[in-house]
Amino acid sequence: MSRRTKSRLFVGFMVLSLAVSFGTLAWLLATTLLEGVPAIDGKLFTAPPSTQPEEAGARPAILATVYLGVLLLAMAVPVGVATAIYLEEYARKERWYNRLLELNIQNLAAVPAIVYGILGLAFVVRGPVGLGRVLLAGAIILTLVVLPTVIIASREAIRAVPDSIRQGGLALGATKWQVIWRQVLPASIPGIATGSILALSRAVGETAPLLLIGALQYVAFDPTVLGAFTALPVQIYTWVKLPDPEFQSLAAGAILVLLAIVLTMNAVAIFLRNRFRQDW
Repeated sequence: MSRRTKSRLFVGFMVLSLAVSFGTLAWLLATTLLEGVPAIDGKLFTAPPSTQPEEAGARPAILATVYLGVLLLAMAVPVGVATAIYLEEYARKERWYNRLLELNIQNLAAVPAIVYGILGLAFVVRGPVGLGRVLLAGAIILTLVVLPTVIIASREAIRAVPDSIRQGGLALGATKWQVIWRQVLPASIPGIATGSILALSRAVGETAPLLLIGALQYVAFDPTVLGAFTALPVQIYTWVKLPDPEFQSLAAGAILVLLAIVLTMNAVAIFLRNRFRQDW
């Protein structure tokens, strides 16, 4: 078989794979839209879950998802950015513990979310921390899931700032921290914001860790930080398991709401990247 024939076969297989992938995605989106759009009404946003599909809504799950997003933003971004600053600006590469820290961050970014759920159940929910099955525990576990991604994105954004910016600030008599705070961080904000928001949008859709730590599948009250909770992915999972077609329509509507939240976060990330991007 000639090289040209092999190349054409390879291209054909690639096109076929793309067609199957995009076709499946289009079919899923079309069926979800057809089933979910009629279910999106005021009741879905204002009513709690119910055993009667005509009375059921997802208000507690939507609120818990919003609370989780806010807590993730408050915990993951400061810790991730601070770690990135240390590794890029202060850490000495020849020190073994710095190399070990970098290696662990790279490895943890590829760990499945369910593993973080197991660790969270052992140490955060039941172990030394002992918070119990509360919303704060879920936020801490999801923070661990996205923290490596936030650190890596922040490091890349800080690394993209030219060294001439740092050298110019130091030459003018500024301290190293003043250069970082007033020059490096403002210049790297677009990359940091983009990576952080994309990581948070991933965490908002996680289901397995929350199920593992005991997120309730039926919550008829608004969540609190130190109280029992559910989340929108868990609520969708609960409705999909039910045989009633009306619950399937509610699940499709909740999927569209979750998609809207994730796509909005992604759109904000793209806007920030394009709005504040600098060409060096």
